[in-house]
Amino acid sequence: MLRKFDTPYMADWFAISLRWVVLVGLVVSLGLGGKLDLYTSWPLGLLIAWNLVMTAFAGLNMRIPYHRLISMVADLVLAGAFFAVQGGLRGPAAWAGLLPILTGSIYFELLGAALSSILFAAFTIFLGTRAEGDLVLAWVVSATLVILSLMFGFLGRRLIVHMRKNRALWEDSEEKKRAMQAERMRAIYELTTTLSSTLSYKRVLESAINLSATTLNPDPDQLLTDPLAGAVMLFNGGKLRIGSARRFTTADMRTSFDAAEGILKRATDEGDPILFKDIGYDPELGRVVGLRNCTSGYCFPLRSGLNVYGVMLFAHPDPDYFTPERCDLLDIIGRQAVIAIQNARLYQDLVEEKERMIEIHEEARKKLARDLHDGPTQSVAAMAMRLNIIRRMMAKNIDGAADEIVKLEELAQRTTKEIRHMLFTLRPLILESQGLIAAVQSMADKMMETYGQKVTLNIEERVTTQLEMGKQGVIFYIIEEAVNNARKHASAPVIAVSLKLVETGISLLEIADNGLGFDVKAMSESYDKRKNSSLGMVNLRERSELVNGLLQIDSAPGKGTRVHVYIPLTEDAADRLHHPRA
Repeated sequence: MLRKFDTPYMADWFAISLRWVVLVGLVVSLGLGGKLDLYTSWPLGLLIAWNLVMTAFAGLNMRIPYHRLISMVADLVLAGAFFAVQGGLRGPAAWAGLLPILTGSIYFELLGAALSSILFAAFTIFLGTRAEGDLVLAWVVSATLVILSLMFGFLGRRLIVHMRKNRALWEDSEEKKRAMQAERMRAIYELTTTLSSTLSYKRVLESAINLSATTLNPDPDQLLTDPLAGAVMLFNGGKLRIGSARRFTTADMRTSFDAAEGILKRATDEGDPILFKDIGYDPELGRVVGLRNCTSGYCFPLRSGLNVYGVMLFAHPDPDYFTPERCDLLDIIGRQAVIAIQNARLYQDLVEEKERMIEIHEEARKKLARDLHDGPTQSVAAMAMRLNIIRRMMAKNIDGAADEIVKLEELAQRTTKEIRHMLFTLRPLILESQGLIAAVQSMADKMMETYGQKVTLNIEERVTTQLEMGKQGVIFYIIEEAVNNARKHASAPVIAVSLKLVETGISLLEIADNGLGFDVKAMSESYDKRKNSSLGMVNLRERSELVNGLLQIDSAPGKGTRVHVYIPLTEDAADRLHHPRA
C-alpha cells in the first residue's frame, strides 16, 4: 500500500541521485569495455527502470511499505546480477558492488553499508572460487568493499544527522509560520468581532491601530519593540485629524492635515492604497516626528462610495517591510474599519438626531410658551382688567360701560383668532386632507386675518405632485417658520412665497420680503450667544436637511431678506445638488 506524505524525504532524493551517478558510470564502463549490448546489459536496464520508479515516487512524496529495506535489497540483487552477467571480477563492471553500499549507507548508515559490503563480498568470493586464479582478487575486492563501506557508512551517518537537523529546523520554521498565521487569523477575527460589536468612534479607531500591529507582527515578544508607526486620521471640519495613533508623540497627536498635497491628497483623491518611500520628503507627513525614522509606508483611504472618511497610515524603518502579504492584510483591516466607522457614524447621527429632536420639541414648547405669553395670555389679562373696569363703571356710567363691553368683545375675538392660528400651525389638518397648496393658502389667510400680514403665494402644482406627504409637511413648516420670522422681525408689508421647478428634478422654495433685512454673517457668528432668541435659523437649516435640501439666506440691512431652499425630487438630483461635477 502506497503512502503519501506532506513533505519530501531528502534521503530518497540522495539515494536516487547517487544511483544515477553509479548507473552513468556503469554505462561508461561498458562502453569503454565494448560490452554494451542488449544480451548482457539487461540488469542495467532493470536498474534504470527501478530508479525511474523511485524518482516518480519521490516526486509524488510517496513510499512503499519497507521502502528503505526494499530499496537496499533491490540494489544489492540487481547489482549482483549485473556483476555476474558482465564477467565478475574480470569484467568491466567489477566495481558494481559500490551501488548497494551507497544505498545502505544512506538508508541505514554504517550498519546498512557494512551489511551490503559483506553480502556482496561473499557473493564475489563465491564467484572467485569457481574461476581459476580469481580467489585472491576476490579477497582483495571484498576487503576494498568493506573498507569503502566503513567510510561511506561514516559519511552517510554524518549526512543523515545533518539532514535530520535541517528537517527539524524546517519543521520548526513551518510550525512557527503556521502559529504566526493562526495568530494573524485570530487577530483578524478579533478585529472583525471588535469593530462590529462597538459603536464608539474612539474604540473603533484604537482597535484598528492595535489589531493592525498585532496582525502584521503576531509574535508577542517582538510586538512591543516593533518600530511600526501608524495612525487613523478622519476628516473633521475639512481637515484630517488624528483619531488614534501608534508611536506618535503628544505634539503629533495635535497635528492636523489639509490633505492638499503629497501622499494624503493622492490617497483621498484617487481612493486607492498607496505604497510609498521617503516619508521625510512629503510636504505634510514630513512634519510628523513619529515618522522621521521610517523609510517606507502604506496609506489606505477609508472610503465608501463617494464618502471619504479619512485614511489609515502605517510606516516602518525597514524599506522592504510592506510586503504584498502585509499590504493585503492591511487592506482587509482597512475595509473592516470603513464598515465600523460607517456604523459608528450612523449611530452617532442617530444620537445627534435624537438630541436634536429633543431640542426641537423643547424649542417648540418654549415657542408656544412665548407666543401664549406675548399673545393670548396678555389679551386674557387685558380682558380681566377691562371686566374689572366695566364692573365699576356699571354703577356710575352705563354708556361708558357699554363702549368698554364692545372693546372687550373685539379683544376676545382677536384672542380667539390668535389661539386658532397657533393651533393651526401646531397641526394643520388641512395639510393632511388637501395637500401643501391648500395648507399654505390657509396659513396666508390666517396671517392676514390675525395679524394683518399680507402673504402672496406662487406654488406650482407640478412640484407638489412629486412630493410625498412627509416632505410636504416639512416644507410647510419651513414656510411657516420663515414667514413668521419675517412678520416678527422684518416689518415687511408683503411676504412672497414661491415653489417652482428650476431644473430637472430640483425645485426652489423662496420666501422673500421687502423688510428691514439683517447682516447674515454677523447674525450667524453671534447666533449661539443669543440666549433669549428663538432658533429660527437653526430650525430652517435642520428642516432643510430633512428634505435633503440646500439652504441659502440672502439679506442685507435695508434690503429685505430672501430665503432659498433647493429641494431635490429624486436621488439623482440630490447627488447633483450636493456633489456638483466640474
